[in-house]
Amino acid sequence: MANGSPKHHHQLEAKRKRLTWIVGVSGLCVLFYVLGAWQHSSPLSNLTQSITKADCDVSNHAAVSYNPPSSSSSLALDFDSHHQSQINNTASVNEIPPCDMSFSEYTPCQDTQRGRKFDRSMLKYRERHCPAKDELLLCLIPAPPKYKTPFKWPQSRDYAWYDNIPHKELSIEKAVQNWIQVEGDRFRFPGGGTMFPRGADAYIDDINELIPLTDGSIRTAIDTGCGVASLGAYLLKRDIISMSFAPRDTHEAQVWFALERGVPAMIGIMASQRLPYPARAFDMAHCSRCLIPWHKNDGMYLIEVDRVLRPGGYWILSGPPIHWKKHWKGWERTQEDLKQEQDAIEAVAKRLCWKKVVEKNDLSVWQKPPYHIDCIASRKTYKTPHICKSDNPDAGWYSLNMHILIRRISYTNLIC
Repeated sequence: MANGSPKHHHQLEAKRKRLTWIVGVSGLCVLFYVLGAWQHSSPLSNLTQSITKADCDVSNHAAVSYNPPSSSSSLALDFDSHHQSQINNTASVNEIPPCDMSFSEYTPCQDTQRGRKFDRSMLKYRERHCPAKDELLLCLIPAPPKYKTPFKWPQSRDYAWYDNIPHKELSIEKAVQNWIQVEGDRFRFPGGGTMFPRGADAYIDDINELIPLTDGSIRTAIDTGCGVASLGAYLLKRDIISMSFAPRDTHEAQVWFALERGVPAMIGIMASQRLPYPARAFDMAHCSRCLIPWHKNDGMYLIEVDRVLRPGGYWILSGPPIHWKKHWKGWERTQEDLKQEQDAIEAVAKRLCWKKVVEKNDLSVWQKPPYHIDCIASRKTYKTPHICKSDNPDAGWYSLNMHILIRRISYTNLIC
């Protein structure tokens, strides 16, 4: 009776089903193995069939052979070049000779001798003027006679070899301002400046108290009239990269010192041509006694700063006329003259719809608006500069002159 119980019957049925599944799966495995072995045993016939189905000419494949790789030997790889160009070793190579050593400081498009031929109004003669075709030098500009490899960063921020920039004029003329010092065979850059005698580091800390320099909102800066670019050198430690520029003048190309220090810099001046940068390229613009007449020419230079500043970007001014009530005697200017200049700068900033953020001690900060909705409405009060839609604000090469107009910020091209 026990063997005929329903429980025993269900156990037998379950075993039978499991056995059936095992046999079925094993049979499928054997079948697939046989099929796979059969396919690999006749590759040429399969290749011929596939070519025939594709209406191809199998005669071109008559030489096809199949050699299955041996598992015991590695496949030989061909690394030889099969495409070679013919080089004519018999042809002579035109070697460009070096220029005379008197040209070691020659900058083709910033030649002071050539610049004297141009208009002196608005300092146009100091702008970029490249040589004509018949004036081109067909020789290589030599390095100074004892030039050596510059110091590596970050040591280069503080030191440069004297032989690489053999000029002591700045160390004498700017000795009180602590721009640069001569120490044996090298220059040392203490980080001082005309408006930051305590050093660029402390000066940047003062700016950081007025606007945020460490939250990532300011990443790029342009420093006008940069001296030896100490501001740009010390901004790097705050993850802000700056482009510094200054004209080539009696200081023997201050930019040369900046480049030897490893700081991005270029010879340039704000005269009549646009800066060679697209619109909204910088988060911050800076001028520390850069001697640019911001209030003149209908505010054209501030308008150019407005072009390269991003919406919401900052313009920082220190030096004349800021804090003129304290410094007017040292600047050897009258109080009336300095007050008029600051009032004129304030007026241009208002016409540009800039907001004055703060003025504290020797620093004054303005901010470009994030959009121009309110600025468009203000044109009823301020007739100039006009707000332009069609002007190409990104065109910034040397042949383009500055214009007295505001490049409109729209919602479609807003960059924050």
